[in-house]
Amino acid sequence: MKKHPIYVALITALLLLFLTGCMNKTVFMGDTVIVVREVPEQTVTVQVVRVVDGDTAVILIDGKQERLRFIGIDTPETVHPTIGEEPYGREASDYTKQRLEGRTFQLEFDVQERDRYGRLLGYIWLEEELFNETLVRNGFAEVTTFPPNVKYVDIFKAAQEEARKEKRGIWGL
Repeated sequence: MKKHPIYVALITALLLLFLTGCMNKTVFMGDTVIVVREVPEQTVTVQVVRVVDGDTAVILIDGKQERLRFIGIDTPETVHPTIGEEPYGREASDYTKQRLEGRTFQLEFDVQERDRYGRLLGYIWLEEELFNETLVRNGFAEVTTFPPNVKYVDIFKAAQEEARKEKRGIWGL
């Protein structure tokens, strides 16, 4: 029996789609849930000088210090001049400090490189971990998007739904 080329192409496409979906795996580091993903090719190596709060850091890039705001997420405030400290802000800030301070990581840009305040905007890759997603998945941050920087919005929304369902972090308050 001869196989029709359309069926072969369809089965091949479905197999590739299935295998692509299987590339991400979930890892548990203590209480932290991390999804392992393939790091994109277009990244820049940077070093964290200091963490400002849960979603902002000062980094060293191209020999100069820059303030970096993590794209697609918002953690509760700890150093805001008018809001002050919000519930779970200290935990989010401490977690980011523990994971990033003094480390080198890969920075990925989206459509816009800077926000209206002049801060760099980026996705943080710690090896095969998208750290922005980890913050959301573990309840340290919620999804906040500012188009056109929405490359991982669907991943972040799914992570937030999981965090809500499991009552992790801010969703357990």
